Amino acid sequence: QVLLVESGGGLVQAGGSLRLSCAASGRTLSTYRMAWFRQAPGKEREFVAAINRSGGSKFYTDSVKGRLTIDRDNAKNTVDLQMNGLKPEDTAVYYCAATSRAGQPYKEYEYDYWGQGTQVTVSS
Repeated sequence: QVLLVESGGGLVQAGGSLRLSCAASGRTLSTYRMAWFRQAPGKEREFVAAINRSGGSKFYTDSVKGRLTIDRDNAKNTVDLQMNGLKPEDTAVYYCAATSRAGQPYKEYEYDYWGQGTQVTVSS
């Protein structure tokens, strides 16, 4: 069992930055592929970014490429999402997720463990 807790959300103006962090307890994160998903009001949850176990491979949805960066520190059992150049359309609840499987990294159903989410609001 893995417990994931997100932090770092908040209110920021368009063009600003935030750094989200996901801390894990219960199991070491090094055995899991990690990802960030988000859900905007009235929309389905969508994939944002994923990182493999070693951190050597990263995946991003097209709308965030060049602005958001996923990274992990297996020694600290954390996964971060650095968010630069934020836009109002990035407003959503951001969720951290973990999976021990090697399926498609952008598919929600591949992930077994989820955090409670952290709110990111970008004002125009």
